[in-house]
Amino acid sequence: MQDVWVSGAGMTRIGRRGEPLAELMAEAALAALAMAGLERPQAIVVAAMNPEEFVGDGNFASNVASHMGFADVPTLRVETATSSGAAAFYAGFAQVASGLCSTVLVVGGEKMTHVATPRVSELIGRSIDPYERSYGATMPALAALVTRALMARHGVGEREIAAVAVKNHAHATRNPLAHFRTAVSMDEVMASRMVSDPLRLLHCCPISDGAAAVLLSAERATVRVAGVGHGADTLAVRHRRELTSFAATRAAAREAYAMAGFGPERIDLAEVHDAFAPFELMSLEDLGLVPLGKAGRATLDGDTALDGRLPINPSGGLKARGHPLAGTGVAQIVECIWQLTGRALTRQVPAATYALAHSIGGLATNNWVTLLEAV
Repeated sequence: MQDVWVSGAGMTRIGRRGEPLAELMAEAALAALAMAGLERPQAIVVAAMNPEEFVGDGNFASNVASHMGFADVPTLRVETATSSGAAAFYAGFAQVASGLCSTVLVVGGEKMTHVATPRVSELIGRSIDPYERSYGATMPALAALVTRALMARHGVGEREIAAVAVKNHAHATRNPLAHFRTAVSMDEVMASRMVSDPLRLLHCCPISDGAAAVLLSAERATVRVAGVGHGADTLAVRHRRELTSFAATRAAAREAYAMAGFGPERIDLAEVHDAFAPFELMSLEDLGLVPLGKAGRATLDGDTALDGRLPINPSGGLKARGHPLAGTGVAQIVECIWQLTGRALTRQVPAATYALAHSIGGLATNNWVTLLEAV
């Protein structure tokens, strides 16, 4: 297996956008190509979770390639629910690592804000177990169930969970591409309206439009893909061995660390999937970045803040940068690339060499961990 390098990265502003999805993807893709100094890739991998329902278009890989002027470039689409962007990155990585292609453009995105919120919730909810869904389960409801277990079994409190949202909003104030660029206080988070007890509005990520892209290459660049890991778990939450840890994240982390030849002790910063604030606390421990039972304390103490020991979600995370579904996994990697190459502006983490991106698909059924190294 040959080394794979990231030579370009691009992202649109995340939020409520008026442009068509294909146009947003083209914007991000052309920015990544420009950074790489390349006119056209050898292959394209597109990530979109559900464009058939959200924007009414199928055969979306060809749609996007044609819109970018690359109709004759071989293109495929990858989907693993909300981790589709990370899965697309993996597919592109595999093409380059195997020697099948020398350059692969990976682009992910989603457009949802024009659709009524109940409809968006319904479409996202299709990624959970049909039997549990038939009893009224939704993504926020299952996330709330996990959160209640975390609070009851591990003593995680409301302040620790709220601190995640406060921190990530603070980071997003420094990100000109973020959906929310306003700070929130602990009191505001804990007083926001209930969505699914104990999850409140400011514990949850927004519905967002946007796209992100990276250019993978066999030619040496300044950032190397050190490791990629994929983990899976049962679709049905009721069939899982435990609620307070995601087995798919642990498996993906083990695989990525094994490929990279190093562990979590080297990581300088991480972009972690925080669609719901408590998921960040769980994931920090599942990834080995924080000792078991210590993620809440580490967050309250400022260890995971931009100026802390281990900055987590310097972009603002899904919570405040935004969550354009299939765009998110790629957006996390783009943020890591910008951090490792000194392009993160006022949120720059100094002297960063190793970065981690973590993406959750569905309710943690298809999870990914990507490790990147500046050389």
